[in-house]
Amino acid sequence: MVTDTEALVLRQVKTLNGRRMLLLFTKKFGKISVGTNITEGGKNKSALAVRPFTYGRYELFKSRESYNLNSGQVLRSYYSLGEDLDKYMAASYVLELTEKLLAEDLPQPRLFSLLLDFFDALEKRTKKHDTLVMAYMVKALDIMGTMPGTRQCSVCGAENPQRFFSVEEGGMICPDCAQNLLKEHNNEPLIYDTNFGIVNILRYFQKEPLASFEKLALDEEILKKLRAIIKSYMAYHLDIGKLKSEDFSFE
Repeated sequence: MVTDTEALVLRQVKTLNGRRMLLLFTKKFGKISVGTNITEGGKNKSALAVRPFTYGRYELFKSRESYNLNSGQVLRSYYSLGEDLDKYMAASYVLELTEKLLAEDLPQPRLFSLLLDFFDALEKRTKKHDTLVMAYMVKALDIMGTMPGTRQCSVCGAENPQRFFSVEEGGMICPDCAQNLLKEHNNEPLIYDTNFGIVNILRYFQKEPLASFEKLALDEEILKKLRAIIKSYMAYHLDIGKLKSEDFSFE
């Protein structure tokens, strides 16, 4: 069966006999692996469409067990991100994170749109890309249905807890529950004292479109604390540990 879909190239891997495997985040099918003989160095238009950081339309041959790329057309190239080291590192991190979030063959159209918005915003941004990356991470958690709880204590249900975050309990907790949990777990490090307004930050990131983050940048110390919490949260609840791209970027 021949079909077509919009997609973003997550990565590509060389295989035997000059073939490549593309990992595509498609709008229609979700994350899929696609075999192809088309290479970046080819002279036809499809060669441009197999590059990382490319948003395109792809014609696929779908068999019972696999996909093969017939042709590709570039709709928008973000290849210029590779010319700026900081932007390249930010984009690589987000692509790898997105790959980890996605299940095979499960469409995620809202996350697909968010990833395009991220690339658009990253192209326009001139510095301090970490805040944009963090906003993407929070929005992705929201889309995937795994957003940390911020409106009630994740243990007792008390309204508007503002101070403590429990990774294990999945969100904000009140002071009484924090004290009880710390006693039970001998000062468990997965409970954070968030005296930097984490609730307002998470709600803002959740609500505002990525386009509004073009010039917004969090204080470096606040960003460091928030990053530690969100990465710990993802590791615990989504089994997403350290990514390969972190060796070059968000340490």
